[in-house]
Amino acid sequence: MKVVIQRSKKSCVSVDGKVVGEIQHGLVVLVGFTHDDTLKDIEYIINKIIHLRIFDDEKGVMNKSLLDVGGSILSISQFTLYADTSKGRRPSYINAMSPSEAKPLYDLFNQKLKEQNIHVETGIFGAEMEVKITNDGPVTIIIESR
Repeated sequence: MKVVIQRSKKSCVSVDGKVVGEIQHGLVVLVGFTHDDTLKDIEYIINKIIHLRIFDDEKGVMNKSLLDVGGSILSISQFTLYADTSKGRRPSYINAMSPSEAKPLYDLFNQKLKEQNIHVETGIFGAEMEVKITNDGPVTIIIESR
């Protein structure tokens, strides 16, 4: 499992011109799954995301977590995180989990975040989405479960 997290002042995701998810302050999380990912990978990633100290404290030092600041998450499914560009000019997505296997894990990921008392907004799995991110910092971090 791989995620790209971006600290955000406000962000939204639209499908067919209609906003389907929106947050004000928190993280945009692009989520990708590869073969053999399990609940264990999800739990590891969630623990990292919610406790990672990447929000400013009173002195302007990144010393607070998402939980500390009461931030939200905009979660976006993103199979292209597993693009292989090592050969040719067209990325291969052979390392990405199939949609039929990835969707239940993506849904579980979002449910487990909600169980941590995190406000979670999402896009629509498999849809063509437009994501608008006001990146704060900018702060962008990649986390992998392996």
